[in-house]
Amino acid sequence: MEKMGTAEPNFEQLFEEKKRARNPLVPIGALVTAGVLTAGLISFRRGNSQLGQVLMRARVVVQGATVALMVGTAFYYGDNPWKKPS
Repeated sequence: MEKMGTAEPNFEQLFEEKKRARNPLVPIGALVTAGVLTAGLISFRRGNSQLGQVLMRARVVVQGATVALMVGTAFYYGDNPWKKPS
């Protein structure tokens, strides 16, 4: 009977550690998103709805750009999911 706790000898080869890559602009985008969101909420609270709406639109743009940076960085440094293995 085989032991349940034994590991494959080539376990490290099956799951190679990938190089982690981080885009340095992503944390900056997150901070800008939080700052614009806070400024927009403060503007709404003080009664300036026009400025608040502009800031909320800016938040959506900055947030979308930050997500695009994250996805683009992951795609660039990761494996291509559409590439067929040869």
